[in-house]
Amino acid sequence: MNIRIATVPVVLDSCVLFQAMIRDTLLRAAEAGLYRVHWSQQILDDTIRNLLKKNKIKSIEKAEHLIQEMTSAFPDAMVEAPPILVAAMTNDTGDRHVVAAAVNASAQVIVTVNLKHFLKKDLEPWGIEAQTPDIFLTHLYDLAPSLMVNVIQTQAQDCQKPVSVPELLEKLNKLAPQFVSRLQSHFFMAASDF
Repeated sequence: MNIRIATVPVVLDSCVLFQAMIRDTLLRAAEAGLYRVHWSQQILDDTIRNLLKKNKIKSIEKAEHLIQEMTSAFPDAMVEAPPILVAAMTNDTGDRHVVAAAVNASAQVIVTVNLKHFLKKDLEPWGIEAQTPDIFLTHLYDLAPSLMVNVIQTQAQDCQKPVSVPELLEKLNKLAPQFVSRLQSHFFMAASDF
């Protein structure tokens, strides 16, 4: 898939917004202008529900604060998933609203860890592709390595308890091993240039 920087609308599924480190990396990449982020109210509601259910956030107030911060940072991210469009979708019933939001946003990509709910046959008619965070971030790195390196370096510095870039990459490795490998190679090559 040919992705042009900053012009590609992308929908982030609740399962990637639920994962703190990946969410932070993805949102920082959007903030850097590498793509246009989108979500629907139902995606955000699902994110809150899962954060609370899995004890990732201890209170509804903290979960709602996180969502408020996200929507303030990306005021144009919200899209509707009209019921008539949801009904037209053929993917897994629990995630039809995500595809409807993607269609309404003219998104080319849905970033999700739940690929089995977004089969190619269900997305192709709409010109949408489902990608894992690993594949998506790797594409972004391949398009703009310097920008993605900057995103990671800044993310490491900005953590509540600052971490080194290698420590951050170790945390990201579970959900984004290919992306992490690209970055590790970048840092190795940069170090060997001295």
